[in-house]
Amino acid sequence: MMAASLLRRDKKSTAAHLKAELNRTDNSSGVLQLQELLDRVFNPERPAGDTEALEWCKALLAGGDGFEEFCKTVRSYDNATLCGLVWTANFVAYRCRTCGISPCMSLCAECFNNGDHTGHDFNMFRSQAGGACDCGDSNVMRESGFCRRHRSKTGANVPSVPRDLLLMSELVLPRFIICIVQYLREGYSEPDPSTERDLQKVLQQLEPQISFLEELTKMGGAMRTVLTKILTNQQTFKDLSMGQEENVYAKNNYDKYLSALKSSGLVSSEEKAGAGSLEQPSGAGALSILGAAAAASPDDSAKEEDRDGGQGLGQRKRVKLSSSTKDPSIMDVLKHKCFLEELLFWTIKYEFPQKMVTFLLNMLPDQDYKIAFTKTFVQHYAFIMKTLMKSHESDTMSNRIVHISVQLFSNEELARHVTEECQLLDIMVTVLLYMMESCLIKSELQDEENSRHVVVNCGEALLKNNTYWPLVSDFINILSHQSVAKRFLEDHSLLMLWMSFVSFFQGMNLNKRELNEHVEFESQTYYAAFAAELEACAQPMWGLLTHCKVKETQEYTKTVVRYCLETLQMWFDAISFVDEPAPNQVTFHLPLHRYYAMFLSKAVKCQGLDLDTLLPDQEMLMKIMVHPLQIQASLSEIHSNMWVRNGLQIKGQAMTYVQSHFCNSMIDPDIYLLQVCASRLDPDYFISSVFERFKVVDMLTMASQHQNSVLDSEQERPMLEGALTFLVILLSLRIHLGMADDEILRAEMVSQLCMNDRTHSSLLDLIPENPNPKSGIVPGSYSFEAMLSAVADFKAPVFEPGGSMQQGMYTPKAEVWEKEFDPIMVILRTVYRRDVQSAMDRYSAFLKQSGHFSGNPWPPYKERTPLHPCYKGLVRLLHCKTLHIVLFTLLYKISMDHQNMSEHVLCMVLYLIELGLDNLLQEEREEEEPCIEEHCHDSWFPGTNLISNLNHVINYVRVRVPETAPEVKKEPPPSTSTDCSAFSQNLRTAQVFSLVAERRRKFQEIINRSSGEASQAVRPKSSATKWVPPGSPPQLVTEILEIRESMLSLLVKLHHKLSAKQNSFYPPWLEDPEAFVKLDSIKYSHGDGITAIERILTKAAIRSRQNRRSIQEICRKISPPVPPKKNSPADKKTMDKEERRQKARERQQKLLAEFASRQKSFMETAMDVESPDADVAMDLGSSEQQVSEVLYDCVICGQSGPSTDDRPTGLVVLLQASSVLGHRCKSTELKKLPTSDEERIYPEDTCGAANDVRLAMLQRFFKDSSCLQSVSIGWEGGVYVQTCGHTLHIDCHKSYMESLRNDQVLQGFSVDKGEFTCPLCRQFANSVLPCRPGRGVELGPWHAHSNKNIVTLVKEVEELQEHLGTFPSESNLSKEMESLIKDIKNTTQKKYMDYSKTPGSPDNDFLFMYSVARTNLELELVHRGGDLCCGGASAAAKRSCLNQLFHVMAMHMRLYSIDSAYNPWTKLTQLTHKDLKICDDDRPEVPMLFRDVPSLLIIFVLTMPQPLRKEHFTCIVKILYTLQYVHAITVLSVKFTPEERLAWKTSGALKKNTCNAEKCSETLLSHVISELCKGKSFYEVANDELSMLTSSIWSPQSIEYALQQFCLPFLRITSLLQHHLYGDDLPSCLREEEFSVLASCLGLLPSTFQPSIQSSSASCLEWSVSAFDLISQWCSEVTAFADAQKKHAVTLLVQDPHWSAPHLLHLPENYNTIFQYYHRKACTVCNKVPKDPALCLVCGTFVCLKGLCCKQQSYCECVLHSQHCGAATGIFLLINASVIIIIRGHRFCLWGSVYLDAHGEEDRDLRRGKPLYLCEERYRVLEQQWVSHTFDHINKRWGPHYNGL
Repeated sequence: MMAASLLRRDKKSTAAHLKAELNRTDNSSGVLQLQELLDRVFNPERPAGDTEALEWCKALLAGGDGFEEFCKTVRSYDNATLCGLVWTANFVAYRCRTCGISPCMSLCAECFNNGDHTGHDFNMFRSQAGGACDCGDSNVMRESGFCRRHRSKTGANVPSVPRDLLLMSELVLPRFIICIVQYLREGYSEPDPSTERDLQKVLQQLEPQISFLEELTKMGGAMRTVLTKILTNQQTFKDLSMGQEENVYAKNNYDKYLSALKSSGLVSSEEKAGAGSLEQPSGAGALSILGAAAAASPDDSAKEEDRDGGQGLGQRKRVKLSSSTKDPSIMDVLKHKCFLEELLFWTIKYEFPQKMVTFLLNMLPDQDYKIAFTKTFVQHYAFIMKTLMKSHESDTMSNRIVHISVQLFSNEELARHVTEECQLLDIMVTVLLYMMESCLIKSELQDEENSRHVVVNCGEALLKNNTYWPLVSDFINILSHQSVAKRFLEDHSLLMLWMSFVSFFQGMNLNKRELNEHVEFESQTYYAAFAAELEACAQPMWGLLTHCKVKETQEYTKTVVRYCLETLQMWFDAISFVDEPAPNQVTFHLPLHRYYAMFLSKAVKCQGLDLDTLLPDQEMLMKIMVHPLQIQASLSEIHSNMWVRNGLQIKGQAMTYVQSHFCNSMIDPDIYLLQVCASRLDPDYFISSVFERFKVVDMLTMASQHQNSVLDSEQERPMLEGALTFLVILLSLRIHLGMADDEILRAEMVSQLCMNDRTHSSLLDLIPENPNPKSGIVPGSYSFEAMLSAVADFKAPVFEPGGSMQQGMYTPKAEVWEKEFDPIMVILRTVYRRDVQSAMDRYSAFLKQSGHFSGNPWPPYKERTPLHPCYKGLVRLLHCKTLHIVLFTLLYKISMDHQNMSEHVLCMVLYLIELGLDNLLQEEREEEEPCIEEHCHDSWFPGTNLISNLNHVINYVRVRVPETAPEVKKEPPPSTSTDCSAFSQNLRTAQVFSLVAERRRKFQEIINRSSGEASQAVRPKSSATKWVPPGSPPQLVTEILEIRESMLSLLVKLHHKLSAKQNSFYPPWLEDPEAFVKLDSIKYSHGDGITAIERILTKAAIRSRQNRRSIQEICRKISPPVPPKKNSPADKKTMDKEERRQKARERQQKLLAEFASRQKSFMETAMDVESPDADVAMDLGSSEQQVSEVLYDCVICGQSGPSTDDRPTGLVVLLQASSVLGHRCKSTELKKLPTSDEERIYPEDTCGAANDVRLAMLQRFFKDSSCLQSVSIGWEGGVYVQTCGHTLHIDCHKSYMESLRNDQVLQGFSVDKGEFTCPLCRQFANSVLPCRPGRGVELGPWHAHSNKNIVTLVKEVEELQEHLGTFPSESNLSKEMESLIKDIKNTTQKKYMDYSKTPGSPDNDFLFMYSVARTNLELELVHRGGDLCCGGASAAAKRSCLNQLFHVMAMHMRLYSIDSAYNPWTKLTQLTHKDLKICDDDRPEVPMLFRDVPSLLIIFVLTMPQPLRKEHFTCIVKILYTLQYVHAITVLSVKFTPEERLAWKTSGALKKNTCNAEKCSETLLSHVISELCKGKSFYEVANDELSMLTSSIWSPQSIEYALQQFCLPFLRITSLLQHHLYGDDLPSCLREEEFSVLASCLGLLPSTFQPSIQSSSASCLEWSVSAFDLISQWCSEVTAFADAQKKHAVTLLVQDPHWSAPHLLHLPENYNTIFQYYHRKACTVCNKVPKDPALCLVCGTFVCLKGLCCKQQSYCECVLHSQHCGAATGIFLLINASVIIIIRGHRFCLWGSVYLDAHGEEDRDLRRGKPLYLCEERYRVLEQQWVSHTFDHINKRWGPHYNGL
């Protein structure tokens, strides 16, 4: 066989041979050969994992070249102008709103960075579902935003593709693709739970093949064109799909495919047969869904697999609708005509594998493909959604579907094309209906038994998991295109279908009020319900509304409104609604009402339509108003705790309903609809409906007592307040009634800012945006920013000393408080009731501060924008008798102190009256006498005008009261003959007023008028049939009350009552009408109730002369001073009240004063860590010098006493290991964080590294025990001890720890590790440092300077060292000290303690212990700023407990004695003879000049018996100073050039015999040089090493300066030690004087010394033996070593003691610099990009947070690094979150972010993706906390990390 021979040859030559054959003009033999070869290669029966076929494919495509070269060649013909880079979830992309046309536009980082977007509104985001780069696509974005690569039309200058290049591809690839398709067919099995994994397996085996396809798409335009041809060619598909006749495998394979296709229709074939009979013509079909069909067979549901069996929803029968939608083709089985279609089919079947999705999307830059694929996608749309509903992984699948659809439907051109050609809209609506039909249940609203309405069941997975989301999202996306939306609005049958879809949500998630016991199970389905209404109903609605903005689109609006009304009517019929809503039910979901409302609003606002043409008849309006009103009343009920038995979720619903993302799709349309109804219905009817709905009708009686059948008495007040507030909102809200968009935005912004200061992002979030994201109104747009700067001031982020981070906030400007604060808007927009209070508190604070008003202000009354003419009818509410009667009644009740009245009620009543005065009805001009043509059956008020009704006096009122009420006892008025007629007259006029009756009468009239069918009788009143249970409340009787008040007189009375004095109201205009003109209205706008009443009376007087006369009369009547009535209980009550208040106030003052003084004394004793500036320096014990023993207060038991051996007291301390000192560097320049591959950080130059190297080198050449006493360790991992300054008995502490251990509360610390918080100041601590008994600081004889000469002292010191301290007896104190030592050792890791070559040697322990002292001294020095110029106590000193620590250490050190033979003291103070003793160890001891002088100081002090006398301390310092000084000179001499060295040597030698030679630097220098020259080559090495360091010439001054600088660190450490041991003060001084001041403090200079005289460093020297001999001895040790090891001698000698202060890395200004470099950087351990990369801010190491790849022995990388780099303290910047976390030992905390956006806000997790900039101040604070070791104190929220970070 030909093919067989081809197969045997190597692939490359075969391919070349075939290519040549095919290129001939007659290529038939070539084609044949290729076909045969391909038959053999692509044998579908081979296992898919076999890569042989793939190899062949690559070789054949390349046609004899290498595949890589082939790829390169093809790429060179790439003519694509689009980027089209496809990414998957979690990819970081950019979106620029300035450049985007479609809001879905996105760019990859490369295109974004290569384009110019400066000053644009862009953000970075993490892709949720995946996406593709739109760069180069002018349909989606403006061309100005294209990057450099896609800006030029690249396609033009690319050469055309040579024919032979892709010839092989055209022939080979179809076979490759059918091969993949056959595998997919073969591998597919209908998923049942057992074979779930098999699909994954098939896909895994196909991975290489699909990846290869993906690779091909990335080769650019030329290859894509070829692929498009193959994928869309119908002939190729026909030829290959079936397989050849004789091939059995292919035949079976094809059959499998056909059977898979069978189930692809929306409705299975059996259902079809059943439904055939129901097929109706399309128009009626849609409606029948709502009507008749709903009653169809609910018994089907039994057959359906009842997925919700166990969840308590199973009992609710699902309702199945007949599928009588209009287009059967949508439901049909699919048919495929090309590969593309079948590939998509399998992609869907396999639930959208990522690789397939990427392949299909990568092809999109090819225009032909894009169109073909979009059509295919639409063709499969129904099938996709069907698969999605069945899928177990619906979330992943949803994301992948949207990933594809968003690329296709965002393009208007394409969307229009498929809408026209493939009926995309029909498909979508049908599929949506089909989807929701699967979860319908019977509605229980109104009439449970007979309801024919069906609603979605929110408990279904479909709604709960948002499975419908992709569909709705696509729908909204295509509706954003004008052309598509217009088509939708023009297609009436589609609109009908849509309305029936919306009606599925009408009345869902019905709440029934629990009246008996609390619900057992609180369902959380309401989330699903709100999300569904917002996404499936509201967002499409807003989408449609955007296209109804202009006059030309009037027709659309009319159509929608008409269908809304029809559907609403059908809904009322279906739930058989007459006029009364069912009690104790509420649903928050009325999408039909809201559609209607919003289209009405748009029609009036934008399209100039007349409202009345769009409104139905009165009866329908009455029905429409009922449910939205029910919701408003229910909100009040919920807040009055009437629904408390329904659990918290009902509160959740009430909050969600008004929450910023929902409010303008829910409460706003509802209130607008009620406003429309109110403006068109009879005002009396409307008002009485409101009070009846709010259940407060029974309260509105003049009687002091009443019975309420529906409310408990404690619910009456909040419900009444609710009803009045609702009326005020209804009458004053203008959002849809005439406000312009800018005014609305301003009002929203002001109301949010008044509640609280807000950050920019939370404000953006709280302003209700148009919720349809595609609507093109962009948050953060220009108007938003401009408006914000107009109403608010920016407060820059400050850092509070308590450590809480502030964000940048916006706060309202003063004039906003003054003129724009609108409490009504605030009430409408508050989710939490406390926010209203917060706004009022802020308002009153502003008034106090600005001096407007000092009392307790009432909510200010605000003038409203004028109403749009269409809604003028709304004002009639304010001028109707019903409302006036209610207002009158309430004013009366308040003035009479009836129960359940409140200030808020009065406030709202006054608000309503004032609204009425400001909004007069146009028709009634004021002065005419009201003619009573209206035949009203009550004679409360003559007319409806509020102005004239204000002064109408009401004399008698008939009320029904319980028998027990006080009114009943009264005698009837004496019936004298003259009065008789008058009295009977009264009886007639004293009408009883019933709101309910009034409402029914009106309703009946309207019904009769509109329908003429009086047969629709109102249901009988329930109260009539009530039987009275035994023991019921007393019967009601009718009584007549004498009132004789008008509203004006009641207002004047209330004014007196509020101001608590008689005749308080007497305005100037009563006497002088001229004063009217001068009235200053501003004065009245802020204030309390008194101001409000004055303002209203004034307005009433201005509006009418009649009112002015009445007021004058009332005032005159009252003005004669009335003697106080003794018997009036009300007065007495108020008097008592006042006195009681006064007394209470005094009591409170007293308590507060006492509390303040206590607090002050606490503050004086406690040290406040959080404000390091407060100088509350409490030197422990120094405060009580005259007492012989120090007394300590125990903060647990409160007793005060000395610390004794038996009952020791201890300081609360925190021990922590620290490497801060080790991170110091030589240079003062900060290390920068690397942000490119070129930059690096070198850790070698740090203090820790230098000291490690030094110790290792000493250990190489010298005796180990001597090395371990010549240096300090603890630069890394040293233990730092700090205290809060509080003391406690150690036994008290133990019991405290015990109680903490038993405490079950979750603590932020681990008691088992000994951690606790100080019982007094709550500061974190983990140990107790025992205090030494006796005096605090050494006094008396210990302190005095002695006159003994230095030689004597040296001798004494030596004796003291020899004399072993008496070892203390075993006592509690010594036990505690040992346990503290153990704690200290446990604080740090073993590696920071073991430096000895022989493990466990005592030298090691010795080194560690004295290094702890050194670490604490050095750290305190760092905290003081590195020098002692400031003197005094510092913040660090407050936390320091060195005195006590030294004693514990010294106690511990007595275990060790220094062998006198090796005692460094002898070498410092005696001349030894060489070779006196031969070392047992062959290594020498460390030369004196290589030793670290401060370490020696601490060793001496700690090993001598305590307490040490001051004179001995001074002696040690003097001797060590000589060593330090000689060391300085030797180091200096090494820095000279040989010539300088010679010059200095000779000049000094001349002065050697002068008397002062030993104290002269020149002579000593010359002596050192000559001594060191004796060594053969010491200086030669030095020249090579150091010559480049010095270029300057050394003068005597510069030498003196250098010597002083070298000795200063030693003097500083010594002075600090002396300060702590002896309590000496540290004087402050200038930097230049520091040396001399410290020297005189330490006694190196005589005390007569004046610091102003510049002292020389040599004059401080004091020698105990001949200086020259001693120096010679020290130098000889060095030269002896130098002869052997030249190089190392210099290195060991020259060590600069200066280190610059520790700093964190220097960070770049812009966060993006860090993010772009690090977020894609691969981990050094596993070379993968970590999921959570982090950076150490101390050393710049890149680590994986929580990365399992880098885990070592169960420690994750961050924890490991924190131990290695900071001895268990780590500061990490999380790259993907921009926040910093601190790891401290086993705990961690989120510190916050040092990068803030332009508005001073953090952006945790980069959610907003705005550019971030470094906040220097925060970074300084972070660094300061690191250096001062105060992370534990300042940050409060710590948690354990379990080594998992």
